[in-house]
Amino acid sequence: MEENQLVVQEQSQVAKINLFASKEAFELGQRMAAVFAQSTLVPKQYQGNIGNCIIGLNIASRMGADPLMVFQNLVIVHNVPTFEAKFAIACFNATGKYTAIKYKTVGDVGKDTYGMQAYAIEKATGELVEGPIITIAMAKAEGWYNQNPKWKNIPDLMLRYRAASWFIRTTDPGVMMGFQTREEVEDISDELEEIVEMPTDAAQEAEQNANTEQIVIPTTVEEPKEHDASVAEPEKKEEPKEEEKPKAAKPMGASETPELFK
Repeated sequence: MEENQLVVQEQSQVAKINLFASKEAFELGQRMAAVFAQSTLVPKQYQGNIGNCIIGLNIASRMGADPLMVFQNLVIVHNVPTFEAKFAIACFNATGKYTAIKYKTVGDVGKDTYGMQAYAIEKATGELVEGPIITIAMAKAEGWYNQNPKWKNIPDLMLRYRAASWFIRTTDPGVMMGFQTREEVEDISDELEEIVEMPTDAAQEAEQNANTEQIVIPTTVEEPKEHDASVAEPEKKEEPKEEEKPKAAKPMGASETPELFK
């Protein structure tokens, strides 16, 4: 019995290590992250990526949760880290401060008035705590219904997930640590991209110019052009010639004696 208590205590201490508190803690986190990065049991965004693993370990440490469970439920949607809705519900139920989340239906099934409301009872006071009512009409008004096809295919599940996430965020926001659920980000993905990726006028103009400018690459070797007689060549200056000296005139009647008569 004592051994089990010690094991639980040691696991709790390891889970709550602040990886950024000291140099030694960060080095420990790097070694732990390297183990997860080499595993094929973690999602692809963590495989071979020590940085992502360290961030996941830090979140698990802050939540006091198992690192592998956090890796499996911390999902990246449009470059935004999100929690699976079912994971957020499980974390809320695990706090022990409230009873498990329950749901009440409102309106008529198949109509826009149909919806869900999440609720739980606070154990310390016995108070009934209720969350916002989520209806199909709200989903259509906010644009979730047309953005995410799951609202048409599995409306009951989407109503429960949205009602639970809003209930947790308004009742005990520390459970989700400011993260949105995967379904919430998927419902507003277009709006999120417009907010995050909206370029400035100068950046937009440069991007358009970069995409429209054509670069022509010659495919044949240009042959040397023939000499064009019409193009005047620069005149070459003639160097002055040396004047020839006149030869001395020979005296009249004087001639050389033939070799034969010498």
